[in-house]
Amino acid sequence: MALPWKTLDRFTTETETLELRQRGERDFIISLGSQVLMNSMAQRSEMALGTLGCQGLLHHSAPRVMVGGLGMGCTLRAVLDALPPNAEVVVAELSEKMVEWCKGPLASLTDGAVSDPRVTVVIGDVAQLIRDVATDKKSPGFDAIILDLYRGPHARTDKKNDPFYGSRAIERTHLALKPSGTLAVWGETEDEGFTKRMTQGGFTTTCERPGKGGYRHAVFLGKRKA
Repeated sequence: MALPWKTLDRFTTETETLELRQRGERDFIISLGSQVLMNSMAQRSEMALGTLGCQGLLHHSAPRVMVGGLGMGCTLRAVLDALPPNAEVVVAELSEKMVEWCKGPLASLTDGAVSDPRVTVVIGDVAQLIRDVATDKKSPGFDAIILDLYRGPHARTDKKNDPFYGSRAIERTHLALKPSGTLAVWGETEDEGFTKRMTQGGFTTTCERPGKGGYRHAVFLGKRKA
């Protein structure tokens, strides 16, 4: 018989309530209203996102990586595992409560990824952070920008003005990356429109479907043309 879920904490946004629940030692979920946003036992695509997004950076000289969306910290863990000790990782997260959870009940899932000395957490909108970097001529830019948001690109995405996946956002992200930098984006499924916009925005683009069998999420990868 499955163990019952125990609610560890909750907080309310303007419209919804998020809850952190646990059963067993490593089985956690984060729910938004009636929707399960994240499940600690189903992080395959998130781990692949972090690994693929930082591919080739392990032996890079002091790489800089931006992660949009903290979640349970599993993507961040994969990012850190793919980077050298002198890397710099900036995580943009809207909610301080999510950071608190990752430093508290969820810390054991990621070996304390949020507390890694390479990590700086910025409480704010990753779209604005990308905009700031893109327009700052003194910014060194990033070697990789990894977007692990609760909703990925899809057929109804505003093709021009979506703050993350529209053509204008892709243009800003391109500017925020160093030459040959990587844009990695999590999605529920493949989206040809988004892949096309990335290609038109100056990226060499592929889409991976991590895992074997069953329902598989998508990882969109764009390499900025040098």
